[in-house]
Amino acid sequence: MKLHNPTADVFIPDGLPPADALARVTHLGIGAHQDDLEFMAFHGIAACYESPGEWFGGVTCTNGSGSARRGKFARFTDEEMMAVRRDEQRRAAMLGRYAAMLQLDYPSAVARDPADPRLRADLLAILTATRPRVVYTHNPADKHATHIAIVVPVIQAIRALPHDQRPLAVHGCEVWRDLDWMPDAEKIIHDVSGHESLASALNNLFHSQIAGGKRYDLAVAGRRHANATFFESHGVDHSLAVSFAMDLTPLAHDDSLDILDYVTGFIDRFRADVVAKLRQRLAT
Repeated sequence: MKLHNPTADVFIPDGLPPADALARVTHLGIGAHQDDLEFMAFHGIAACYESPGEWFGGVTCTNGSGSARRGKFARFTDEEMMAVRRDEQRRAAMLGRYAAMLQLDYPSAVARDPADPRLRADLLAILTATRPRVVYTHNPADKHATHIAIVVPVIQAIRALPHDQRPLAVHGCEVWRDLDWMPDAEKIIHDVSGHESLASALNNLFHSQIAGGKRYDLAVAGRRHANATFFESHGVDHSLAVSFAMDLTPLAHDDSLDILDYVTGFIDRFRADVVAKLRQRLAT
């Protein structure tokens, strides 16, 4: 497998040859930034953590040069911050027992350029080498421009695979916009209860962001607990920690589906639900 950026980092925590390490991946997370995987794809990380036959693989597409910074990191150059963030992501891969961790090292501006084919080609090469059963990536209704810039080429790369090599499931996960607004029946529910220590340890590895002014560690844990409690209004909590995902599997299996129409369909159904409930009340 050849990646476009010579500075891309292929890290195998247990030292297996890269081809063998990639071939064992069953759950693949593809995120924009260092720490996105731990925040949005923890369901896959936890599922593989103590499994003898399932392995989580990670892909981080951008180089981390635009990270917020203050405190001890306030005077770090972009190059210094990139090195710190790369090391943090490697340490997360070791702690989480990942099969492989690939950091593609694209500047965000390049990743956001739809005319540049390199990221899409790299993702296709990775998907071909791994052939995962499940893919976790950003959801297409996220508000972060770079997250949207990742999920689109992920879908395009999957569609470039032969049908019999495509993942069985593709989950678009919440990071910069949660998915509480989706109709409950359409949400993919990731129950991540029972792994709080691992989740906390992974989140706290990204010290450059926490000390740099973004308490992602608290925010991610809080969202998961809030999702669990506010999911059902008339029953007791069945989980302590839940994350939501949008089902992108139909986009991966049916090339005729328009991505924009598919995603706005969720929004239209949300609007229809709100309107119906209000009209019922206003009619009395």
